[in-house]
Amino acid sequence: MTKTVTLVVRRHYAFPPERVFDAWLDPALAGKFLFATPDGIMLKVEIDPRVGGTFLITERRGDRDDEHRGTYLEIDRPRRLVFSFGDDRAFDATTVTVDIVPAGDGCDLTLTHTGVEPQWESQTNAGWTGILEGLDAALR
Repeated sequence: MTKTVTLVVRRHYAFPPERVFDAWLDPALAGKFLFATPDGIMLKVEIDPRVGGTFLITERRGDRDDEHRGTYLEIDRPRRLVFSFGDDRAFDATTVTVDIVPAGDGCDLTLTHTGVEPQWESQTNAGWTGILEGLDAALR
């Protein structure tokens, strides 16, 4: 069995927890930040926002279409969202937990990604950091 790592990325948002939470499940907003890259072209954002529901986000990056898939495991608005990430096609599914707590003028978000293979640690950390920055921009 491959040893895995857990990544934790945090960010403060100057928006209410409900608004930050809802962005993860709103296809129009999610398409602006979730797995979106500066040079990519968002092709598909399908979200079934219920426990057991799935998401599929497809972005064209250069000459290939990158698919990001998962299944919602827990939805507790506006505090917690848990989903699997991956579907064993490209890599074994991992788990992402998004915790949101009120803080001052907005909220603090903590994203925890478990099951990441060590060779993907740096790239995955950078990816989630970029996604959380993109979320801030999408909410403005």
